[in-house]
Amino acid sequence: MIIKTFSINTLGCKVNQYEGQQIRELLERLGLRQVERTRQSDLVVVNTCCVTHTASAKSRQYIRKSQRLNPGTAVVVCGCLPRVQIDELNATINNVHIVKNPSELALRLGQIVAGKIGGKDNGRISGKIGNCEPESHQTCPNIAIVENSRKSKSENELGNPLNLQPLKSFSGHTRAFLKVQDGCDGYCSYCIVPKTRPLVCSKPPEAVLEEARNLVASGHREIVLTGIFLGAYGQKTVRRKSWAGRQNDKLADLLDKMAEIPNLARIRVSSLEPADVTPRLLDTFCKHRNIMPHLHLSLQSGSDSVLKKMCRQYRADEFIRIVELIKSRLDRPAITTDIIVGFPGETDADFKQTLDLARAVGFAKMHVFGFSPRKGTAAASMQGTVDNRVIKERSKMLHHLNTELGRKYREQFVGETAEILIENDSGRGRSERYFMVYLDEKCNQLKRNELVRVTLVENNSGGMLGKA
Repeated sequence: MIIKTFSINTLGCKVNQYEGQQIRELLERLGLRQVERTRQSDLVVVNTCCVTHTASAKSRQYIRKSQRLNPGTAVVVCGCLPRVQIDELNATINNVHIVKNPSELALRLGQIVAGKIGGKDNGRISGKIGNCEPESHQTCPNIAIVENSRKSKSENELGNPLNLQPLKSFSGHTRAFLKVQDGCDGYCSYCIVPKTRPLVCSKPPEAVLEEARNLVASGHREIVLTGIFLGAYGQKTVRRKSWAGRQNDKLADLLDKMAEIPNLARIRVSSLEPADVTPRLLDTFCKHRNIMPHLHLSLQSGSDSVLKKMCRQYRADEFIRIVELIKSRLDRPAITTDIIVGFPGETDADFKQTLDLARAVGFAKMHVFGFSPRKGTAAASMQGTVDNRVIKERSKMLHHLNTELGRKYREQFVGETAEILIENDSGRGRSERYFMVYLDEKCNQLKRNELVRVTLVENNSGGMLGKA
């Protein structure tokens, strides 16, 4: 079987999405063509997530679906799920290429495409790249790139644990994600990520800037900086007690340089923790208009008792102080967050503290998650399990509050102008403060990836209506 086409199914966070794009570019350099449908592909990559039971289940579902739709295809399973031994993959999935060591992914893909590794039933795949036969792969420059991509541990610690090359474009998306940090050793009690990505590393500033320039050159107007623990950029651990002065301004320094890149209209920062927001970071936000006034601060709970059990590095009063500082420096910033409902031991009083804090902050958007115990985490064996019916009821209350707070936040912008980045040809896009704006029919001629100033004329439950 000659491998000519491939498809990628990526689940999970922005970091996973970024790495899925790296895999795409690698396979395209190896001469393959991407297709949308698994039935049409000779190679399927499932880039998995395992942060929740649901994510793991979806990952396994994609694997089985790939095998069912095209029994002869080569299926490669990578991402977070193969990296952690929690008996959710090996016991149920057979006859696929499972890549447990992320540093071997590029080499393994190159070998499969070249026909050096067999397919579903371990038979030989006589794949080739262009006119380069597998037997003569040593003379094929594309294969040489892959096989020479192995780097020392010290090089990987600079931020390339997958041994994949920087992105040239973020295909299929208006906004480009740019991973600058990887790994976490914080061990929040509910989180499996420190076991899937334990190596804390950062991409050097000059490499970030070069990659950002390439993304801008390919047409992206907005770049979202992302990482597993973005606030630890430039540090060897995410534990602040090990940082000099317990503060890190290296992310602010990076943003300051990145904002000077010509034609980079927007920079957005993905998830941070409260203590990541330093005066230097806010100075940088104020200095550059192309850094969006939107900060996603992970709260998880408004109860100090629950935060302590979660092993979070902050308490509720610190969260409030940081939000007040942000609001004192930025013009009506959008503060968005994540909240876990029903953590073991969460009482009605604890949940009320979360509701009260959310109202005090006035979040522009809340992502609400019902607690799901993950095997291999400390929280999985904690006492005080909250009944599922209670979790659902509390989640429902937070979802209602999210709608209320989002509408209230957007209401203050009615009658003002906003700059919208068009996300699709149907005429909608994100404002500087991230809320969705739906444009009237007069704007139908606008194309994806255009920046346009509109007047915000109406506030609805799902966003705002804008007129050019």
